[in-house]
Amino acid sequence: MKTLSLKEIKAALPSVDLMAEIELGFVAYSQGRAVVPPIGELIMQDPPGEVHIKYGYIAGDDYYVIKIASGFFENPKLDLPSSNGLMLVFSQKTGTLEAVLLDEGYLTDIRTAVAGAITAKYLAPSSIERIGIVGTGMQARLQLEYLAPVTDCRDVLVWGRSGDKLATYEQDMTEKGFRVSTTTDADDIIASCNLIVTTTAATSPLLSGQVQPGTHITAMGSDTHDKQELDAEILQHADLVIADSIAQCLERGEIHQALKSNAISQADLVELGSIIAGDAAGRTSDDQITIADLTGVAVQDIQISKAVFGAE
Repeated sequence: MKTLSLKEIKAALPSVDLMAEIELGFVAYSQGRAVVPPIGELIMQDPPGEVHIKYGYIAGDDYYVIKIASGFFENPKLDLPSSNGLMLVFSQKTGTLEAVLLDEGYLTDIRTAVAGAITAKYLAPSSIERIGIVGTGMQARLQLEYLAPVTDCRDVLVWGRSGDKLATYEQDMTEKGFRVSTTTDADDIIASCNLIVTTTAATSPLLSGQVQPGTHITAMGSDTHDKQELDAEILQHADLVIADSIAQCLERGEIHQALKSNAISQADLVELGSIIAGDAAGRTSDDQITIADLTGVAVQDIQISKAVFGAE
């Protein structure tokens, strides 16, 4: 059995084509070649936190994977990271534990950012005028960084509640080559951006109102039963609503909230893996409004942990 530290994991990542690996995972999932049980979940109240347990395997693979990832949102007050966790890689043939990846939640952050980039690759309009980022945390940074190979657009508007956090975000991402403006009015994002990524843990909608024709929104912050970043009417008026996992999105995320209010129906949904595989149509015109709800699927964890273990 191998135990890989965060340092070793980070050293292995540059040799891995994460986009390709995770695309293959989404395709396997949507084609019914992956076994992914319902998410295990612990919701903490005092202090507020959540623990997600995601696990599964792809038929014919060498391994199955169990991932435990946590988010404790008051940790920064204690000078601790809000995310933590690990991934366990087992032999699919014998059940033997082959590797412990002590990633401290890092691989979950990276695979989520990669999924955002994959979604933009297949669903963003051909001409991206301005990228809108909702949130100022780690995922707000990673989503933008991983979009860089997908689009030439470097004009960014970021929304946040804290002026200090917005200023830090602007400085950090400007140093990475983006032209960043900030706002505390989420309506500005809707009005001026045609590729939008939402990255918060909000439990009531942050974005509402009329979305511009041709806009794509990737909503990745809402991954539990109660979180919601988009008003359900945004999904109602979309030309295409995409789920990373229809089964998961029936129970959590933006699609779950929109279904509860009867703004959309299950028949409206298309899975991301089906679009990647060419089994379903994605964006067919630059006038369409497309919404992708990324709740995080275990195949992402399976693919990234296999790739890191294999590259080490």
